[in-house]
Amino acid sequence: MWTDLHGSGRVGIFGGTFDPFHMGHLVVAQDVVEVLELDRMVFVPAGVPPHKDADAVTPASLRWSMVVAGVEDDPRFAASDMELRRPGPSYTVDTLREFRRQGMGGELFFLMGSDQLAEFHRWREPEEVGRLARLVVMAREGDDPDLATPGVQVDPLVVPVTRIDLSATRVRNRVREGRSIRYLVPDRVRRIILDERLYTGTASVSAS
Repeated sequence: MWTDLHGSGRVGIFGGTFDPFHMGHLVVAQDVVEVLELDRMVFVPAGVPPHKDADAVTPASLRWSMVVAGVEDDPRFAASDMELRRPGPSYTVDTLREFRRQGMGGELFFLMGSDQLAEFHRWREPEEVGRLARLVVMAREGDDPDLATPGVQVDPLVVPVTRIDLSATRVRNRVREGRSIRYLVPDRVRRIILDERLYTGTASVSAS
């Protein structure tokens, strides 16, 4: 699924493994859209996350299905399979270059968490990432992000977002424990997890 973004103004880019996609992703994305008055938020699932064990990650096709299912009801949101179609590790700088090359969006805003900013200087070509898109640090209530990035000249925007203490790890653990994940993930995502028996281990997720 790809929504045509050519020349469409202010576009946010939200990358991640999305294993699984959950309600926390939607809540913070909505906050950023409203605060920055974005025209569209594009979710970009990583094909091969460069800092994770590829064998421990759910197959890309299923993660893609969960992202598409999670965003399809909101016209402000879209999904791109750009990184899934590109071979090798999914580096942000390559994705932003492709967005620019294809003319997708006018102003680009790349979302990251406070913890990601602290490691930003270790990313591939971090200054180029900052040149291609404005960095947006999502600061949850109570967070005080350190904007210092050793050796990297960037000027990130800090956007307060709703504090949702929910993570993909927590969702996966609840599935393994046979506990319900209703209200933690969009219902269509929950159906995919149930139907594909994702994250179950030896337990079965509750359908309730």
